[in-house]
Amino acid sequence: MTENITTQKDLFGNVVPPSRQRKRRTTEPFGRIDKDENLHKKLLDYCRLKPGEIWEDHTSGHRVGVLDATIREHYERILGSYKPALAVNDPPYNVVVGNSNTKHLSKVDVKTYIEFSRKWVLNCLEFLVKDAHFYVWLGADVRDNFQPLPDFMIMMREFSEVSPRNYITVRNQRGYGTQKNWMWVRQELLHYIKGSPPFTVQYTDIPKILRGYYKQVNGELTENLQRSKSETIRPGNVWVDIQQVFYRMEENVPGCYAQKPLKAIERIILSSSQPGECVLDCFAHSGTTLIAGERCDRQVITFDIDPVFAEITIRRLEHYRRTGRTGWQWHNPFPELEDTL
Repeated sequence: MTENITTQKDLFGNVVPPSRQRKRRTTEPFGRIDKDENLHKKLLDYCRLKPGEIWEDHTSGHRVGVLDATIREHYERILGSYKPALAVNDPPYNVVVGNSNTKHLSKVDVKTYIEFSRKWVLNCLEFLVKDAHFYVWLGADVRDNFQPLPDFMIMMREFSEVSPRNYITVRNQRGYGTQKNWMWVRQELLHYIKGSPPFTVQYTDIPKILRGYYKQVNGELTENLQRSKSETIRPGNVWVDIQQVFYRMEENVPGCYAQKPLKAIERIILSSSQPGECVLDCFAHSGTTLIAGERCDRQVITFDIDPVFAEITIRRLEHYRRTGRTGWQWHNPFPELEDTL
């Protein structure tokens, strides 16, 4: 399937003259970066950061690094005087993703995975302010006794400085297991707090149409719609209004497997931090937290152990500022490689 040649537009939304148009696929220009070793090797040549290096944004104060979440000194280097009030982390899930056990998203034994988790959580919590929110996206491998979700939750009991606040489920629109199983369409999000941080109530764009929950107020029996001032419902701990990212969405970043929806990260940031505060993300991946922080007036400190994903994170911010677009949809974030893919 190709795009109609008369309607092609450039990254700025301008119609491309017929003489400069060429047919292109309306699909991702390449597959999963973590899965394609040859592609990953090519992309390394276009990364501005090497392991241990840090890029600083002189406009909003964001920082992006190629660092290891399990090494305490790396936090000291990239944070400096910053004290995050919120941490949003999307670590590897220790699940064979997309039926591929790859070098960059590998599955290890659960003991090794929990040791890895214990190290990065310890580091992350140490550098948060005394009253902070801590979120972790995680998975559960139904083919392997639901690990690592329950193991991670039990491990978190070791950290007395935090307490669980909620267990959020995000509904994915696409799933698997339709033939011999209930379709698996959930994504787990754990919410912990350190101290007693503030929380700002958010509202979804779902109309408030369900009636019920009657309560007597000043001698009069009132229904919940009467008492609420909003026409939409508040998000509970089951989020059904957030679209799973796929290649036809503007925010899609080609090559980044299972990137998190921008709407979900913005909801977390707006509810669990204040304008001007610092947000920490120890697993940058597709750079969603950085874009969300830019849009919500927060300073984001983020890093990834892989230079390719750190580069994508920086490019995504630059791309957003240049075009106003939150991703590349079916465009290539590495146009330098267009003729060689």
